[in-house]
Amino acid sequence: MNKLVGKVALITGGTAGIGRATARLFAAEGAAVIIAGRNAESGAVEVERIQAAGGRALFVACDVRSAEACQQAVEAGLATFGQIDILFNNAGIVPSGTVLETSLEVWREVFATNVDGTFHMSRAVLPSMIERGQGVIVNNGSDWAISGGQAAVAYCATKGAVIQMTRAMALDHARQGIRVNAVCPGDTYVERWDARLQPGESVADHLATLGKGFPMGRVGTVEEIAKAVLFLASDDSSYMTGQLLVVDGGNTAGGTSVKY
Repeated sequence: MNKLVGKVALITGGTAGIGRATARLFAAEGAAVIIAGRNAESGAVEVERIQAAGGRALFVACDVRSAEACQQAVEAGLATFGQIDILFNNAGIVPSGTVLETSLEVWREVFATNVDGTFHMSRAVLPSMIERGQGVIVNNGSDWAISGGQAAVAYCATKGAVIQMTRAMALDHARQGIRVNAVCPGDTYVERWDARLQPGESVADHLATLGKGFPMGRVGTVEEIAKAVLFLASDDSSYMTGQLLVVDGGNTAGGTSVKY
């Protein structure tokens, strides 16, 4: 506990899934949390939840596809808390499709969110980190950025780009006191999976079927990924930069990643 006391963290896509779990964990560990996202209603609920537990939180409406929106989110965070120590570039979308099945519009939208969004928010937050001579950026990659995956060509391509951005940024800013790493989750249950359920299929049944494709026999939870992000954001990883922390139930070690 208390690994992030005195720190301020900005989390994109912070109103659901991995982002929400990370915001809650960071707040419990003592950080003031800036939740950036497009769902103002969910954002308000999360802020109220964190504040009710004695934490500090701020919601900022932000579409990471917009450089201006990212800049405004950072400025709002700095105006409220005076500093931003941690950035978790988490916002992303996961469309399905092969090259032949993926439209140009979808291709561009995935890159605008997953790659441009990471670039925009990093570009907005880095000057304040450089000025203070310290900071941590954690990018959300994927095990599919390493091993590839079926019927998700746009997603795999964008996450591969995020991994290379992570390495490049780490080298560019290491001497400025800034560490940049990436968490690479495997299949992790989030609410949007419910839309894929077959008629009469329960969430438990769906997860059990999907989990058979992985060495550990199950999919991950958002809380498990959040703990990995905490490790990268805290001083526990103080001698790590430019690295990928894979949290995938053994998939990249030789499991079978299935289409879901």
